[in-house]
Amino acid sequence: MRAIRQVAQGERFVDSALALDLLHAADTPLTKRELSVLSLAAEGASVSEIARRLHLCHGTVRNYMAAINRKTGARNRVDAIRISQGAGWL
Repeated sequence: MRAIRQVAQGERFVDSALALDLLHAADTPLTKRELSVLSLAAEGASVSEIARRLHLCHGTVRNYMAAINRKTGARNRVDAIRISQGAGWL
């Protein structure tokens, strides 16, 4: 109700939990392209499909996945997805 009243009065309302999530998400070590690759991987896309959808070479996708694993400290793509979702980056 407080949020509705604030907005009705022309003020902004930002939920503190969402604001905290946004601040944590802003701390991502991943580039926009790495996040795009990882998002498609999280949807279950294969390396070939990611390459096709993003107009990249297979090797480039593999290089992005290696960088993602290194930056997140993940052992594999599933671990990278779990870590990134837990951190609010995906």
